[in-house]
Amino acid sequence: MSEKTRKRFIAGAVCPKCQAQDTLMIYLRNNIEHVECVSCGFTKSRPDEKVQAATRGSENVIGVFKP
Repeated sequence: MSEKTRKRFIAGAVCPKCQAQDTLMIYLRNNIEHVECVSCGFTKSRPDEKVQAATRGSENVIGVFKP
């Protein structure tokens, strides 16, 4: 069975990609907050506070070694 996702528009918000106003909508999927522009398709995700708290913010990554 498909779960309904409640999508809401963010009044006055400007898309960082296409600069269109009032085209960003926000919704939750699997406890992750998603923002999507209905004009250009730009998307951005942000995990909830529990996931962000579990990350190690005090460490600095200079690069990733790929052999």
